[in-house]
Amino acid sequence: MIGKLRAIFIKYRSIITYLIFGVFTTVVNYLVYYPLYNFTEFSATVSNGISWLAAVIFAYFTNKLFVFESKRWDREVVIPEFAKFIGGRLASGVAETAVLFVFVDLLDFNGNVWKIITSVLVVILNFVFSKYIVFKKSP
Repeated sequence: MIGKLRAIFIKYRSIITYLIFGVFTTVVNYLVYYPLYNFTEFSATVSNGISWLAAVIFAYFTNKLFVFESKRWDREVVIPEFAKFIGGRLASGVAETAVLFVFVDLLDFNGNVWKIITSVLVVILNFVFSKYIVFKKSP
């Protein structure tokens, strides 16, 4: 039984660790957002922007180190890698916003349901983008 579980973990390691660190990234986002929004005079938008940035930075380092095991730290690797990571997160954020705008604001579908649907899509998009573009293994 342990051998089967280990084989499954090895086969799906990047997906499993991505999901685990995704939960941690969400926690970082909330841990930054809630105090900023509730205990400062920052607006929800400013609080969200700062918490998004903190979560993306956290996600970059955890994805680099633990999920995709990108070992190089020289400037020639880190700067383009980080730029692509930010670009991917911005793209998925725009896609999420566009889907919510169409289905909730224009078509008047349930916003809570569509937020869950778009969250799943964003997780998939971010994983694919990170695995195949940002932290792509050299042949």
